[in-house]
Amino acid sequence: MNETVRKTGSLMMALLVLFSTMSFSMDMHFCGDSLVDFKFYQKAETCGMSMDMPMRDMVSDDMEMHCCSDVEVVLTGQDDLQLSIDQFSFEQQTFILAYTFAYIYLFDKVDEQPIPFKEYSPPILIKDVQILDQTFLI
Repeated sequence: MNETVRKTGSLMMALLVLFSTMSFSMDMHFCGDSLVDFKFYQKAETCGMSMDMPMRDMVSDDMEMHCCSDVEVVLTGQDDLQLSIDQFSFEQQTFILAYTFAYIYLFDKVDEQPIPFKEYSPPILIKDVQILDQTFLI
């Protein structure tokens, strides 16, 4: 259960970073009130009813220029997430290096302490002192 929650949280954070840094644009062409063309990352094609440039000059300001309109929606992502090692000061680099080495060696396997008398045999019992003195642990 805990492993599943950790993996789900990691995936959600990765997707959050991906979608917050991604940018895209949409281009829409309307003819009147109806949508004629809709494109991602490209210029939308016109319906062919837009007026030529010389006719626009002849039309007075009171008249409507044409019935078509272009709408462009641009969603820009964040650009401040791109950190490089050049932006860190020397003290910050030293701290990161020391912290990394301390963290790595924190989990280093500790060797077992040698037992100096491991190779020696125990002394030979001549008399069993507990039986002779009648002392028993209860």
